[in-house]
Formats: sequence, structure tokens, C-alpha cells
Amino acid sequence: MLTVKQRELLLFVHKRIQETGVSPSFDEMKEALDLASKSGIHRLITALEERGFLRRLPNRARALEVVKLPDAALPESRQRPTGPFRPSIVSSESAPAPAHDTTVPLLGRIAAGVPIEAIQHEVDRVVPPSDIVGRDHFALEVKGDSMIEAGILDGDIIICNPGETAVSGDIVVALIDEEEATLKRFRRRGGSIALEAANPKYETRIFGPDRVRVQGKLVALVRKYD
Repeated sequence: MLTVKQRELLLFVHKRIQETGVSPSFDEMKEALDLASKSGIHRLITALEERGFLRRLPNRARALEVVKLPDAALPESRQRPTGPFRPSIVSSESAPAPAHDTTVPLLGRIAAGVPIEAIQHEVDRVVPPSDIVGRDHFALEVKGDSMIEAGILDGDIIICNPGETAVSGDIVVALIDEEEATLKRFRRRGGSIALEAANPKYETRIFGPDRVRVQGKLVALVRKYD
């Protein structure tokens, strides 16, 4: 799965190459995506390269090649019931082997610490706890220790219900500036949004509401035991 900005840039580059035969300049991409600096474009291009959607051609200026396009637009967000998070943990070793359509897609890693880029294309399938139903759920591997006091450890697999709504106290996958994703507790503070860690060594980060977009709400964990 691509972020909104990654998808927007990929489609813009594809359209420009189709129309002119030449990929757009960094300035043109920055203007088209309404970004403040070209460094944001560089990060998006690098992410698209890593996911296999774009390729930079060597020894040529403005040389980008679109390798593939997304299969389809992202589905519309769905409303979800809200309430306190009560982790449902299942050992991956003891989980039964279900049919393919009862698993959920693992989309990459999510930071529980300093934000890292996340929300990727499907890399694997995960067996969710038996009480998790519905085909819209997705999974991410946790990287970091900022949520340890909420019982979420480095290496855990989180199961999330997708959507863009959250209430204060929910643990969510939050996308910051359409570029970086992190797992934090969501709080509203007046007109701002606070993303709280569950580890005292990490500070709460405050953002304007236009900088944070909720991607999903945590509903369960899958933990591997050595």
C-alpha cells in the first residue's frame, strides 16, 4: 500500500511521461504535490524506488521510469466502533493454519519510537486472533520500544482496523505529513493532536490537525515466542 503522497507523485510522473516523453523536474513535482521543499520529493522517490514502482535511470538528468502502477485506488475509510484497547495476544506458533481468506495482509513495519516510513505493499499474510473478523484488517510489524507500557513490544505484529477516525485514548497508526507513520496513543488537545508514547523516555509530540491522518486503530497483537 502506498501513502497518498507516494501515489499522487507516481501518477503525476506517469502522466507527464505519457504526455511529453520526459519525466518532470523536482521543481515541477514539488509544485504539483504542493510540498515546501524538494527534499520531500526526494524521500517520496526513494520510497517508490524501494517498493519497485519507480526506477532512476543512470547518467541522465530528469530520468525516472515508472515500473508499475498501483492496482487500484485505496478503499474508502469505514467507521469503526471505538473504545478502550484491550490487547488480544496469540502466539504465532500455536495459531491454527486457516484458509487464506481468514488471514490479514502484513504491510511492512510501523515505528514505536522515532517515526519511520511505513504503510507499504503486502509482504506477507498473518493469522489474526480467532475473535478478529472482517477482511479489512491489516497488520504491521512493530519496530521500537515506545509503546512497551501498553504491552506492545519490539517485533510484535499489530492487527489494525482501517479508518481515519479516532477518539482520545485510542492507539492508532498515524501518518505524519503523508510521509511517516508511527504507532502512538491518540489525544486531542484543543485544536491540536498529541501522539503519546507509552514509555517515559519518549516525549509526546504535538501536531496541527492537518499534519496527522489516522490510518487505523489497533485491535489485537500477534506475538512470536522463541
